[in-house]
Amino acid sequence: MTMHRRATFRLGLGAAALPLLSAPSLAQAPWPARSLRLIIPWPPGQSTDVQGRLMAAWLSERLGQTVVPENRPGAGGQIGTNAVAKAVPDGYTILSASIGPITFSPLVQRTPYEVERELAPVATFGLAPFMLLVKPDFPAQDLRGFLALVRANPGKFSHNSSGVGGAQHLLTALFNAKAGLDALHVPFQGSAPALAALLGGQVDYGIDTPAAAWRLVQEGQLRALGLSTAKPSPLVPGVMPIASSGGPPDYDIGGWNGMMVPAGTPQPIIDRLVAEIRAGLATPALRRQFESVGVEVDPQGPQEFLAMLRSLWGSFGPLIQQLGIRAE
Repeated sequence: MTMHRRATFRLGLGAAALPLLSAPSLAQAPWPARSLRLIIPWPPGQSTDVQGRLMAAWLSERLGQTVVPENRPGAGGQIGTNAVAKAVPDGYTILSASIGPITFSPLVQRTPYEVERELAPVATFGLAPFMLLVKPDFPAQDLRGFLALVRANPGKFSHNSSGVGGAQHLLTALFNAKAGLDALHVPFQGSAPALAALLGGQVDYGIDTPAAAWRLVQEGQLRALGLSTAKPSPLVPGVMPIASSGGPPDYDIGGWNGMMVPAGTPQPIIDRLVAEIRAGLATPALRRQFESVGVEVDPQGPQEFLAMLRSLWGSFGPLIQQLGIRAE
């Protein structure tokens, strides 16, 4: 990644602590005094939507004001994300944030928002591991066999993704690069058609979340050869990490979801949101709801959120530059 490109990602905690020219009145006003908007930059039913709505319901109870989910899909999550980035930083507009538009999109194209300058991290909810998936009749029976077969046949096998520059594409590109695989990338317009193509035998393998594919694994329609995270997940028993099953030992990544607000939002508001998110995810009922959509609950506050983003940018930036990946 070029130096001027990296400069846009100096995500210091200053995003939440910049001098607020108009903030004194915001900080002193009672908050919240009216309903809040939670912008979800994806269609209804998608994992980010489900997680956002679960947290919106919890916050509505705790804040005493309704948190209204509002779907603003389009452009790989950029439309809704940009709406929050450009919103008034008064604590009444929140982003249901995810790995695609925050971590990956700025690395593969010019986005209408700058993450560091226009958005402040609040908290993550946890991580969702991804699974390496094949059809039941794939000739290799385990990860080592899969790697040996694909390596021995460069260019013969293909993998899916939900689109160029999206999470599935870059997770698979990183896996392929680290494992020394040469396979054809077949992008689709979304995760649902990408998964349908794998089920239909149009592609040979793919990476997807337990929320999307675990049921298919349990029903025998797909086989899971490994997890993207370095540790096993209790949400997908019996599926071992790629890193410890013969794959690249340093392959360790999961999809994150969380909340962000416009940069300049008063710190007391951010602190309150962090506290309520942590409290909610400490309750067994809400925790189970998140686990039901494949999330390993582990809330992290602004500093940890920032450290994770920096780590991901550091891992994927050079790879994207090396592979010449650009959004179409």
